[in-house]
Amino acid sequence: MGFIFIILIKMKKRGPVIGIIGLMLVVGSLSVMFSVFPASNITNRDDSSIPSMFEGMFSQVSDNIQITPGESGYFSYSTKSSDVPLLWGVQIIDYHDGDNLSISISNIYGDNYGVFPQDGPIIFETLEITKSDTLNFEIQNHGSRIINVVVMLSEDPDNSGALSSPNSPFMNKILPLAISGILIILGIITLLIGVIISLVDWKNIQNNKRNF
Repeated sequence: MGFIFIILIKMKKRGPVIGIIGLMLVVGSLSVMFSVFPASNITNRDDSSIPSMFEGMFSQVSDNIQITPGESGYFSYSTKSSDVPLLWGVQIIDYHDGDNLSISISNIYGDNYGVFPQDGPIIFETLEITKSDTLNFEIQNHGSRIINVVVMLSEDPDNSGALSSPNSPFMNKILPLAISGILIILGIITLLIGVIISLVDWKNIQNNKRNF
């Protein structure tokens, strides 16, 4: 019985060790995040737009488009290539809960590329452009307040260098941010496992003490 008690005393260190590893993962992921986006940039609304954070990622970015409730804002873009994907996105600057948009895309000939609902701060979609075309974006505000949006576009992003270049925003910002997100999730899970194991080991030790 004494041998089992000694083993349990040693085992009780498992939980804190696992918890510390999880905490280190969380701290490390936050360090990566703040190295990519300093705290001053995160809290500064002027620097919170996707185009400013990922400068050079897009071939064209619109000016701020202000849209009142029930009204629409418009933006046009003429593609330069054929048979390539077009990555487009719309971001609501200073997003609030309840903001709601719909984006209708058509060309100068009246062909409809679809209607895309947006109830979050940002949307990204890809269109296949079979020939050079002029696309018209109609952005309708279904919410209850005035909003400002920006439209972002990138033709053939896979071959544009925006993703593959070592100095691209993807390599410098998006990829480290994705790694940071994975690390923080793993860190939180590991930390919780450490706490649970510590509680289980502590309970086992208390039970064995009562048996002596």
